[in-house]
Amino acid sequence: MTASPALTRSFWEAIEPVHAVAYFAPEVAEADRDLGLRGFWMAYFAGRLAPAGAVTPKVANALCFVFAPARVERAIPDAWSYATPDQVVRTRLDAVERTLERALPPSPHLERLADLLEEAVEGCAFEGRALAAAWSGVPRPASTTGRVWLAATILREHRGDGHTMAIAHASLTGLEAGVTHVAAGAVTRELVQVSRGWTDDEWEQARSSLTARGLLTPDFHLTSEGEALRGEIEDVTDRLAAGPVAHLGPAAEEAIEIARPLSRHLVDAGLIPVPNPMGAPRP
Repeated sequence: MTASPALTRSFWEAIEPVHAVAYFAPEVAEADRDLGLRGFWMAYFAGRLAPAGAVTPKVANALCFVFAPARVERAIPDAWSYATPDQVVRTRLDAVERTLERALPPSPHLERLADLLEEAVEGCAFEGRALAAAWSGVPRPASTTGRVWLAATILREHRGDGHTMAIAHASLTGLEAGVTHVAAGAVTRELVQVSRGWTDDEWEQARSSLTARGLLTPDFHLTSEGEALRGEIEDVTDRLAAGPVAHLGPAAEEAIEIARPLSRHLVDAGLIPVPNPMGAPRP
């Protein structure tokens, strides 16, 4: 079975907020502080990268290339002097389990969702997908909420790694991809530039480069070529993320139907902001 781009995107939209509690929940922030991690961004990069081990700044930048290198390098490798990668992973799993147990509404289908998402992970191809592969090596938690979160995390990093491939294939830098995303009207400049750590000078240099390539107009709109390239990036991202959804077959719709109201509840409760830097909508 193949999975349509629309179904693949709906699957991501349904599970992304479940994963994203790791970035916004007070339980996670408190646990990171108690662990010794200093500030939001150190905790962010350590929390995402820890399954890959004590990575160097060069590796961290390769894995998180939509972020300004200066932002990454203020966190990595210093994070590993405060906590080991194993400590970071264990702490994060414990914190997100507590968050989801507090924040999710009662659902008789949560264990079924865990089973479905873990089955979807079996359909992941990890070639060229370093972050997803690293997270796939994390031992399965005992709790149902932990299982749901870990499987959702592997799946979204699988999609994210594919998105990185699509951007690189389009011959864009991480910053240029962000600029085109803003020019497409999907997110605001403030949300992307501030969250990713790019300076005004860096932003304007990327804008000038894209204009010279014929992808942006002088008044900051995508040209027809820019729209085509942006569309290709999204299409390739969906295509590269289709494997797990195709592996589930008809059960993919069931996973979406279970996950969607849970994710919507997390958004409506204020735990996940919309709009957000991930570009995830309210499911």
